[in-house]
Amino acid sequence: MSKRCYYETLGVARTASPDEIKAAFRKQAKSCHPDSNLGDEKAEHRFKELNEAYDVLKDGDKRSAYDRFGHAAFEGPGGASGAGAHARGFGADFSASFADVFDDLFGEFMGTRRGSRARGSDLRYNLEVSLEDAFAGKPVTIRVPGAVTCEACSGSGAEAGTKPQTCPTCSGLGRVRAQQGFFTIERPCPNCQGQGRLVKNPCRACAGNGRQEKERTLAVNIPAGVEDGTRIRLAGEGEPGMRGAPPGDLYIFLAVKPHPFFEREGHDLHCRVPISLGTAALGGQIEVPTLGGASARITIPEGTQSGRHFRLKGKGMPVLRGSQAGDLFIHCMVETPVNLSRKQKELLREFEKQGSEANHPEAASFFKRVKEFFDGAKS
Repeated sequence: MSKRCYYETLGVARTASPDEIKAAFRKQAKSCHPDSNLGDEKAEHRFKELNEAYDVLKDGDKRSAYDRFGHAAFEGPGGASGAGAHARGFGADFSASFADVFDDLFGEFMGTRRGSRARGSDLRYNLEVSLEDAFAGKPVTIRVPGAVTCEACSGSGAEAGTKPQTCPTCSGLGRVRAQQGFFTIERPCPNCQGQGRLVKNPCRACAGNGRQEKERTLAVNIPAGVEDGTRIRLAGEGEPGMRGAPPGDLYIFLAVKPHPFFEREGHDLHCRVPISLGTAALGGQIEVPTLGGASARITIPEGTQSGRHFRLKGKGMPVLRGSQAGDLFIHCMVETPVNLSRKQKELLREFEKQGSEANHPEAASFFKRVKEFFDGAKS
């Protein structure tokens, strides 16, 4: 029975890159893994075929020989690289070849990779800033509670004058292998709990942990243009890892406080400004605030209606890490006068008597359409 082409076995083209070959092997090996298909001889056979193909094609020299001579390159004692026995089953190279893929599949799930110590946890800090600070940007100082690297042992966990020793069980890898039938399983080393090192004389200041609980002070630069929910990452400012392992990161989540005058919509700002009935009818000028600190003057034309808006270009929020800015929209809200004196009321009544439909075109048009509606309903 002729042997199947290794490229067909993995489902890749002959021009496939090493990364594509590895990805194909990972995908198929996971589906027919013996531990997931107990008692399934077909799955076991398929898994062996995949391993055989991957063992050859992952190696540049073996792949080159296979491309030139096919399966004959590994047949007999004179085969290329002497790889015949190992390429056909689970020989000495199997544990090493599959261990890399095992790490890819399960390393992150287990929280670590071979030979690495557990990274410290990431931390979150919620910071509330004003709209003015979000507009102009501002350096702020924050106090972060949590663990810091022990100064007495510099994070090693060992008493001053001593050093951690390499774990003899795992030779510093932090993981050990156990053979189960034809499959090799890697687990965290039980002797050093995956650290790869042993502390014989623990530091008295931190009890061998390599870190202590202490509040830290950090300077953070709030860039101009940040929005509500913006996240700032400070690499390496999270919780230190155990016994000198790399620290995690600190993530600062920004919340922008509501402003008494302005509402934000993307990069634009909106401000509702009340104007008097006389200014709306006769026109005039008003001064409005801006986030830049200075006020702006707007000319109100005669007959301005409530809700009309005016645009101040470039007076909105700056674009984060950019040179542009949004706009500021001033929304005029005509205020109906209240608490009128007797004289004011008389003047308004006289004004109403002298008024006509030309003075109130919108009202006249509306009630005309209302009358037509009811007349049409009656007929």
